[in-house]
Amino acid sequence: MTAALPAAILVACGAAYNLLAIAGALRFKLQRRRRPRFSPAVSILKPVKGRDDGFYDAIRSHASQVYPEFEILFGVADLTDPAVADIERLRREFPHVPIQVIATPNDAPNRKAGSLDILARLARHEVLLVNDGDILVPPDYLTNVLDGLADDSVGLVTCIYRGRGGSLPAKAEALGIGTEFAPSVLVARLLSSSGFALGSTMAFRRRELDAIGGFSSIREYLADDYQLGARISALGKKIIMPNIVVETNLGSGSLAQVWRHQVRWSRTIRISRPGGYLGYVVTHATFWCLVAELTGAGRIALFGLLVRLAAAAVALAALESPATSLPFVPFRDLFGFAVWCAGLFGNTVEWRGEHFRLLRDGRMVSLRSVDRVPTR
Repeated sequence: MTAALPAAILVACGAAYNLLAIAGALRFKLQRRRRPRFSPAVSILKPVKGRDDGFYDAIRSHASQVYPEFEILFGVADLTDPAVADIERLRREFPHVPIQVIATPNDAPNRKAGSLDILARLARHEVLLVNDGDILVPPDYLTNVLDGLADDSVGLVTCIYRGRGGSLPAKAEALGIGTEFAPSVLVARLLSSSGFALGSTMAFRRRELDAIGGFSSIREYLADDYQLGARISALGKKIIMPNIVVETNLGSGSLAQVWRHQVRWSRTIRISRPGGYLGYVVTHATFWCLVAELTGAGRIALFGLLVRLAAAAVALAALESPATSLPFVPFRDLFGFAVWCAGLFGNTVEWRGEHFRLLRDGRMVSLRSVDRVPTR
């Protein structure tokens, strides 16, 4: 039993974390929406590259919003990008919505941040909303998200998201978003008043963006959403998360593609928040349950697994995701632990077909030019 004690302790820690995840998910789900009273004109900025699965449905969900005044600015590196055809189709379907396609070639290490820098300068409105090109939003998205900026103490509004995949590996990744990533976000918000931004939605005022130096100040960082949120929070502004759930389409990637994406994500988190990343070791309850079982602590292993499954079920319900995938959670958890271990080491990532090195301060540099970049 002596050999089982460390594993049993870690199972207990994992169970405590999952109980917090249940509390966080219930708090999010039961959060009351007030009657919207603030509907500012907004410029939606969407850097896009390529035409992913479900792209048209995603951008259409923005153009079909019933909202007083908004415009949509799409940024593409090249006007021959396949996404442009879908954007032109959107303009024909919604001729009353101001929609622009803007060429945003730039030399920023983070091309997305470079594109946003250009789009923000061309936007007409004081309030800006940024989200990824594949984000599908509910009909009342703008109404409920932008109402959060009625309070001047709020600097940014963000949204949690669920995933949808077309292949088995992508579906497994979506399950990880719903049962591993989303609970970690909800626990963080339960325990701390400080917030952070998610790339699925970032709504803010231009004055806060200007105060942090604009998008040009984060053009060297891979985790542009984290940097934007952290810098606006440092202004003394709150970051809030209404109980709006958006959806990201993960496509039909292979196992190798999903692995590379997940490891890139993990290394980015480790570089951005090293202490928090190391702390995630106790959240991998299924792995510690397996270790406890193998070392003779079968009862506590079973208890820990049941609490883990309960937390996953509540998280899926909060995100309005089907619970049919619940039996596969333990297998996805073990894959997630392998990703976490891989994220502990290395500082190179592949993003949009290019390889980068992540520096200690979170900046990214192309491996083609890394020898010319000073470390700091």
